[in-house]
Amino acid sequence: MARISGVDLPKNKRGVIGLTYIYGVGKSTASKVLKDAGISEDKKVSEWNDDEVNAIRKFISENVKVEGELRSEIQLNIKRLMDIGCQRGIRHRLGLPLRGQRTKNNSRTRKGKRKTVANKKKATK
Repeated sequence: MARISGVDLPKNKRGVIGLTYIYGVGKSTASKVLKDAGISEDKKVSEWNDDEVNAIRKFISENVKVEGELRSEIQLNIKRLMDIGCQRGIRHRLGLPLRGQRTKNNSRTRKGKRKTVANKKKATK
């Protein structure tokens, strides 16, 4: 099992797919990493030797922002938006969608579980 930047990569997957288990590495970045390390994309993670794993580890640590460093940068960017009080920052603060989506019917992921609001009863004559 290969361990790169604190993540155990699955042994039975191809190299490109295995590298995507690292936060901040997608398919295109993974293929670029493997190309620069000189490893075939079809080679499984279990077939990598120590030199290949070290080459991947070295390339990722030098050129790609991943895991904790990337997460903290994203959090700082969100905090900055909230501090300056821009539209996106306000939407973050209120827990609403940021990019112009409608909120009347959808956006349950951002708003959370439905909160039922009781309606007023009509006064009887």
